[in-house]
Amino acid sequence: MAQNRFPLRINVGFLLNAPISTSREISFDLPSIKLGEDLDLKNLIGKVNLTRTPKGILVEADFSSSMFVECVRCLEEYDQKLHTVFSELYAFHENSVTESGLIVPEDANIDLLTVLREYFLIEVPIKLICKEDCKGLCSECGENLNYNTCEHQVH
Repeated sequence: MAQNRFPLRINVGFLLNAPISTSREISFDLPSIKLGEDLDLKNLIGKVNLTRTPKGILVEADFSSSMFVECVRCLEEYDQKLHTVFSELYAFHENSVTESGLIVPEDANIDLLTVLREYFLIEVPIKLICKEDCKGLCSECGENLNYNTCEHQVH
């Protein structure tokens, strides 16, 4: 199903004329993937359940991944875990389109890259913090207070 150039592309042609409620599950396991210019993910693991409905193809997805980011407190790099679950209907015709505006393409190849990118961006925390009790940096000398106590922190 997935091709190397388009690892999140699924050919749903087999569902177009299938009986309503026909479904198939597809699994993904990618060591790394770039979802746009600003979202590099590692260890993308997920599954997609495709179901033929009267109005289109229902895509129910569950994906986990991580991204290498910098903590806003201590500036150390760490792996931020991400998880997203979503359902989207890819409509057969424009009169069945939902708010998302997704339509099954003429070639029957649904590419989840854009949709998955949007859902993962929602999951990225506003404040990227390596651990809840991160002590950050000393405002005087810049020492990472998670590892050392500097003279400025002694009261």
